Amino acid sequence: MNRSLLLLVAGLVFSANVFAISLQDAKSQGFVGEQTNGYLGIVKASPEAQSLVSSVNAKRKSHYQKIATKNGISTQDVAKLAAEKAIRGTKKGHYIQTQSGKWIKK
Repeated sequence: MNRSLLLLVAGLVFSANVFAISLQDAKSQGFVGEQTNGYLGIVKASPEAQSLVSSVNAKRKSHYQKIATKNGISTQDVAKLAAEKAIRGTKKGHYIQTQSGKWIKK
């Protein structure tokens, strides 16, 4: 019985990953875009997009904090520089956020 339960739980965990969306797919499908604050934002709400945004933004924040500490600057300054770079590097047809907070296709 315990082995069957373990297999069921493992199957559910692995099947949940099948429904996860990649960052590039989410950008291409217009679910997410680059914000002016250095973090990923939701353009079209979906549970998958929200999960992806939360995960990516947590990793970005950690990375920004490491860079800020190493260089003696604020995390916000690092995020702002990262935003500028990400927005410049955004592919045509993907979404970026304007300074006013509006989403536009690049």
